[in-house]
Amino acid sequence: MDTKPDEAHAIGDELLARARAAAAAVPDPEIPAVTIADLGILKGVERRDGIIEVTLTPTYTGCPATLPIRIDVETALLAAGITDARVHIALSPPWTTDDITDEGRRKLRAYGIAPPPPRHSENGALFSSPAVACPRCGSSATQRISEFGSTPCKALWRCQACREPFDVFKCL
Repeated sequence: MDTKPDEAHAIGDELLARARAAAAAVPDPEIPAVTIADLGILKGVERRDGIIEVTLTPTYTGCPATLPIRIDVETALLAAGITDARVHIALSPPWTTDDITDEGRRKLRAYGIAPPPPRHSENGALFSSPAVACPRCGSSATQRISEFGSTPCKALWRCQACREPFDVFKCL
């Protein structure tokens, strides 16, 4: 069966949309409450020469979750019926906490992890170190206990109001 150029384009757009949805739905292996799209790790899904190409940027160069995320994306694409795909890891430009979506910040907070504030104001100026609000009670009376939390990209903090410990994403 011959397809007209407009039909081929529509089929290609549907395939690209399906690939984008499949990749975006992959949960972060260390924080399953958020997806790689929520965290801003998913940098792009495009078609080049008939092949779906997915670009991921890890939260930091040595992130141990990079390989599992790549495998999970490849598996999600196959489950979506996309057999001709490549997953690339891009280290430049580097991921920053500014890449976390508003929905991702909301999900992190609901999961008990204090999301980082944006690093820049609307005029581009860097914020100084703002207080970290407790994700459980909302108090800003918090203190850092350790620079290292449950994963290398998080620090361990404690709320002085409710006394609960919690992780905070390090601002990168």
